[in-house]
Amino acid sequence: MFRSLRENIASILARDPAARNAWEVLTCYPGVHAIFMHRIAHRLWRWRLYWLARLVSHFSRFLTAIEIHPGATIGRRVFIDHGCGVVIGETAEVGDDCTIYQGVTLGGTTLAKGEKRHPTLERGVIVGAGAQILGNFIVGENAKVGSNAVVVRPVPSGATAVGNPARIIMVADPMVQTGADAASTLFSAYGITTVGDDPLLKVLRCLINNAAAQEAHLRTMMETLKSAGIEHADLPEEDRVDLEHLNKLVG
Repeated sequence: MFRSLRENIASILARDPAARNAWEVLTCYPGVHAIFMHRIAHRLWRWRLYWLARLVSHFSRFLTAIEIHPGATIGRRVFIDHGCGVVIGETAEVGDDCTIYQGVTLGGTTLAKGEKRHPTLERGVIVGAGAQILGNFIVGENAKVGSNAVVVRPVPSGATAVGNPARIIMVADPMVQTGADAASTLFSAYGITTVGDDPLLKVLRCLINNAAAQEAHLRTMMETLKSAGIEHADLPEEDRVDLEHLNKLVG
């Protein structure tokens, strides 16, 4: 347990530029306290001391504002940053080197007892602030979930999910890195990525470009009619496509 604590502190120092030294992390980071107490609660849960496990979990929630059910499985070097409002359900599984920000919920969507109801985060997943991951499915290795995303279906390894409901905007190189150094190599704070195409924006840009192309064809036809001496109505000014303005609106 104390070896795991040392690993957690080292991983936080590697991932958080605000962390100055190990003593500060140990004494001032609620995510460290929550995971340490969860290790105790989880062991009690496995020994079938359910009430005592829940009591430890409840005390941890009171102290840290992070609620981790004692039945949840938490891997090594997991970093809960800031942490306030994080909720991790009973059958959730969080893999090694994951990073979870404040306000995240790993929740269940069924009432069936004895079944796995909560999501599984594989190694190196980053979950941005306020994200809700709801249901029994897998968020693949080194995937990212953007802030305030609502994820209700599996996320492929190396992908980024954004929006409500979440959509996949990027899949990384299939030769994705694994291992203890994956978090530092692929780390992206709050699940933000500057690479990839949002499929919704891609569709909007295609529609805008198509409308602009049609307008250009209409202008060509009108100029041809005018040169042939055939009368026609001009294209109303308000119907003209401002390609630059529309592209700015969709980002």
